[in-house]
Amino acid sequence: MTVTTSAVPLGDGVRVEEVPDPQVPERAKRRSYSAKYKAEILAEYDRLDRDGRGALLRREGLYSSLISEWRKQASKGALEALGRTKGRPPADPVERENARLRAEVAKLQAELATSRRVIGVQGKLSALLEQLATGSGTDEDRAR
Repeated sequence: MTVTTSAVPLGDGVRVEEVPDPQVPERAKRRSYSAKYKAEILAEYDRLDRDGRGALLRREGLYSSLISEWRKQASKGALEALGRTKGRPPADPVERENARLRAEVAKLQAELATSRRVIGVQGKLSALLEQLATGSGTDEDRAR
């Protein structure tokens, strides 16, 4: 939070006021916890009585909802679930190659379709030019 100061004239003297900046940061800072830290906190939390648990949460800056969530994760897969990183898992090299080849095939099919359209238009244009060059058009064609 930024604090700005302003001078306010007061009769014989000047009073300085500090006004806090009311702007909120764009995005809150999120904490991330390692699997080892989570396991240590859960073990310590389970050893303590009610008052000790509250003190632990205050000392570490945690909420009881985090403890509940970490317990759910622990019951699903112990340290594996606690240490899992967010996001997509790394891709298998075979899958990456398949995706690259699929994209290349799609690109080539689009180019082929475009080439076929161009060849079709060129064929029609060639036939029209040949017809005009030989003068084999009918009277109706010449009237237009």
